[in-house]
Amino acid sequence: MDFTVHYLLSTSLILTSTIIEAAIIFNNGVTTTTSLNRASFPDGFVFGTSSSAYQYEGAADIGGRTPSIWDTFTHNYPEKIADRSNGDIAIDEYHRYKEDVEIMKDLNMDAYRFSISWSRILPKGKLSGGVNKEGIKYYNNLINELLAKDIQPSVTILHWDVPQVLEDEYGGLLSPKIVDDFRDYAEVCFKEFGDRVKHWITLNEPWSIGKFAYANGAYAPGRCSPWQNLNCTGGDSATEPYIVSHYQLLVHAAAVNIYKTKYQETQKGKIGIAINSHWIMPLYDTKLDHLAAQRALDFMLGWYVDML
Repeated sequence: MDFTVHYLLSTSLILTSTIIEAAIIFNNGVTTTTSLNRASFPDGFVFGTSSSAYQYEGAADIGGRTPSIWDTFTHNYPEKIADRSNGDIAIDEYHRYKEDVEIMKDLNMDAYRFSISWSRILPKGKLSGGVNKEGIKYYNNLINELLAKDIQPSVTILHWDVPQVLEDEYGGLLSPKIVDDFRDYAEVCFKEFGDRVKHWITLNEPWSIGKFAYANGAYAPGRCSPWQNLNCTGGDSATEPYIVSHYQLLVHAAAVNIYKTKYQETQKGKIGIAINSHWIMPLYDTKLDHLAAQRALDFMLGWYVDML
């Protein structure tokens, strides 16, 4: 089956200095800080903030949610987190979302990008295991609160927190079985929230997952080759990052396909993927250096974007 896929480029972090520099360039080179305001940016520039479910929501065992791989990872390997913290409570957005939205409104933000917890929507990981109505209610409340404050929701369907039940059953992102389960989960999101959500992101930073979750074990599920001596849960750093990246591209394509064929015409939304990458420049203006820079970009950015 052929897929027509759109993508959104993003960076992991936009530094204040970068924003200021961009604004100064747009403002005809005027460097006075007093001129730096919304008018310094192009029309239609969206100001907002972002979060991910595991890092912000809390309520880890409340409202029908079941563990994700990040719950297991932070509890079993607390030393992998600098301050040994976890997302059991986080900033408790699950209970305090109205306060958070009010802060965004006070900051005059246009949009809020947040992720949906797969294991809060489908506690057993699969559609056949039932949809958690409490989870649906929470996200409906959050979306409605945002819209009431004129803040547009931008939703990431999976921000690294694969349900632990799927990790236990078939290895999560290491298995082709993830494609159908993710497609079903994404469709639940489109059905329940797509009448109000007009910007969808299928996955957050697939390169980061390949690198940090399956090559050096720094992220959940913490896999890497034994020779690295990084106290990993198992794995093969030479092969698993490529396998996981392959299936991430397939789950993205599956979700985009079902959105475009069944929902986009009536819901009028857009769907893409958040890609992160370093930018590589040749050290010298030589053919070999340009080729080396291109190879480096291909292994980080082109690996995913070229497929799209």
